[in-house]
Amino acid sequence: MDNRLEQSVMAAQRSVPQTNERELALAALADEILRTRHICRPSANFSLSGIFLEIYQAARQHLKQQLAAQIDRARPQSISLREWVENLRDLALKSVLSDDRLQEIALHAQRANTPERRQYALRELVEAIRLCDRLCRPHRSKFNPQFYELLYEEAVNQTLVYVCQNIDKYDPARSRKFMTWVNFRLDKLVIESRWDFSSSNVQEIPSLEDLEAPIEEELNNDRLALELEEFIRQDEKNIFKKEHIRDRPDANFRTIALATLQGKTWEELSQELEIKVPTLSSFFRRCCQKFSPHFKAKFGDRR
Repeated sequence: MDNRLEQSVMAAQRSVPQTNERELALAALADEILRTRHICRPSANFSLSGIFLEIYQAARQHLKQQLAAQIDRARPQSISLREWVENLRDLALKSVLSDDRLQEIALHAQRANTPERRQYALRELVEAIRLCDRLCRPHRSKFNPQFYELLYEEAVNQTLVYVCQNIDKYDPARSRKFMTWVNFRLDKLVIESRWDFSSSNVQEIPSLEDLEAPIEEELNNDRLALELEEFIRQDEKNIFKKEHIRDRPDANFRTIALATLQGKTWEELSQELEIKVPTLSSFFRRCCQKFSPHFKAKFGDRR
């Protein structure tokens, strides 16, 4: 990918400004950059059309304008080429993800005539919501910054699940802006999470030991810790490896659990996997809770 990108960048820079050659080179570069987009991708069962094609074409046009303004002075070799490309790509997509277009994706999901099309529309909607950068961040002053990020990421995940499960309840006549409907639910979930944590007098970000509580209840000596590590490593039913962060099979519970058991910090894992600490720790906590019965069945009450 990076080789093709570098060649496309060099071809655009070699072309003469304000010529058909430059126009074609910028179009080719824009197409190459958008190959890595996370939204408005054609499905294996149907081609890009409707609102999804509209968003793609608008993003492509915006990206071409950005490239036309930047290409001659761009020096992608001075930073990561991938980082430069992703910044341009995401900026172009954000600029065209208006509330009207988000609403149209939601209505498309409501009108979908097959489960496959509905699933596709909901997947696109979730990615668009995350990318549009219009999710509210309510009640930040009620928590310290580190803990708020962990709580907020969990509330966002729950909000997106709610959107998918209740998309038919969205009524544009009652809530004119789609993101108003989404943010209302997010605000509510942050409040609910706040009271859940407040009732337990939680004021700080959970430590690794806190997050590992369902496992740590079964571990009080080095020998048992080694047995746990081996149990997760063998993963005989492949359940730990199958549980992963969305679209990141490499960021699975088996990999993360083994890394933490071997002493890696969240910051080190975050840098290695290029995933934010709150996302990693929230995923890890949910997995520990989910797999707690497996650990108890294996290790019982050994202490």
